[in-house]
Amino acid sequence: MPAIRAPRRTAVSRNNVTEVGRPDGPALLLLHGFGSEQGAWQAMLPALAAEHRVVLVDHVGAGGSDLSAYDREKYGSLDGYVDDLLEVCEELDLRDVVVVAHSISAMMALLASVREPERFSRLVLVAPSPCYIDDPATGYVGGFSREDVDELLESLDANYSAWAATIAPMVMGNPGTPELGERLTGSFQATDPDIARHFARVTFHSDVRHLLARVTVPALVLQCVDDVLAPPEVGDHLLARLAGSTLVHLDASGHCPHLSAPAETAAAVLAYLDR
Repeated sequence: MPAIRAPRRTAVSRNNVTEVGRPDGPALLLLHGFGSEQGAWQAMLPALAAEHRVVLVDHVGAGGSDLSAYDREKYGSLDGYVDDLLEVCEELDLRDVVVVAHSISAMMALLASVREPERFSRLVLVAPSPCYIDDPATGYVGGFSREDVDELLESLDANYSAWAATIAPMVMGNPGTPELGERLTGSFQATDPDIARHFARVTFHSDVRHLLARVTVPALVLQCVDDVLAPPEVGDHLLARLAGSTLVHLDASGHCPHLSAPAETAAAVLAYLDR
């Protein structure tokens, strides 16, 4: 009797890929950040999908992704997520792709562009940071000391749900609209706590500054006011080191402009793509 083989798990199914917009339009690949999922882009989709083929993914461990595919070794660095991103592009035959990536996913987009620069036409980096930890030896300002990050991760380990309820509103900002913070809190708390703990360490310990000079794909850096995770110095650092980059300061405040100011964020993306 011939052996029975398990069905191949494709990147498209594993990462819960969905598509909206014009099938024949230029491709936009949207990547969410920590504690989020592809639904975070919902308010921007009408503007983006009018003329584009918009491809959305959930990172493994988030949203509707295949949780059984989560492997602590593979996803112990950003490279595992980059592997997924490039597999999705290959399976869908995406070329001349524009990646719109939020927060830590912006670094995944940069890494993917270094590995396969011919795959991508532009990068849109929403509230990005190449390193969250200050580096006094070089003068780099990431916004956190190493002790700050250690305390943050210890708090997460102690009680993830309580940590999410405290941190998410701070990350969101916009205290005048508390429902935004509540929405992000719900997204954080919907994530498997063990996966969230692991991904948080990968996120806050990541440092891709040494690769910035190797990025050849043009990039737009979108920076917000009062972003606790990406201070102004981060935007200046990226602008100085990413060849062909553009820095735009949004009026939006907090770390999640696609949620708090989707119209302004979408307009900035489309204005950049229309140049």
